[in-house]
Amino acid sequence: MLSADEIQTSLVGAWRLMMGKPDGFRLLDLSAEGFWNSFQAILVAVPALILGWIGAANEISDPAAATGRFSMVVKLGLVDLGSWLLPLVGLALVAQHVGIANRFVHYVVASNWASAIIAWLLLPPALLRLFLPSATEAAMLVSLLLFVASLVLTWRMTNAAIGRGAAMGSAVFAGMFVASLVVLFTLQSLLGIPIPG
Repeated sequence: MLSADEIQTSLVGAWRLMMGKPDGFRLLDLSAEGFWNSFQAILVAVPALILGWIGAANEISDPAAATGRFSMVVKLGLVDLGSWLLPLVGLALVAQHVGIANRFVHYVVASNWASAIIAWLLLPPALLRLFLPSATEAAMLVSLLLFVASLVLTWRMTNAAIGRGAAMGSAVFAGMFVASLVVLFTLQSLLGIPIPG
């Protein structure tokens, strides 16, 4: 398990990349061990993600059925984790063919830590839905604004990680975004998760 200092350093490095500053890589461990350790970013993100899962489960499950809500939280967790990990597996399969194999580790390490930051960035609307269920419109507006901000930050991180210019970085960003959506909707359908109105 990484120390708190190592986690903080990794998050700072990812944040610098999200600000479009390639020097953030100096703070990331790009070794084989660092590659696998970067998946500990999931543990950093889980507390924020869980609050989002609970809020969403409350909206789409029977409020009187505690077991139904717990089951929905587990399903939402599987969807989010699948949407995080499966596109990276897909990228591993095509990285050699699209000419970015030498930047795959850079991308995965940066992406994992950036995803943890984004999980916490998207926490405010989840808290609004959880503690002020009547503030649906405000939560949706905040969600939309933070979602757009997260896309911009992820695009910057991707460009810095791929390091092959905006065209290649944008292509990888778009491919990973589409792959995440495909995984998201496929898993939601397979697990029988209704889409809230």
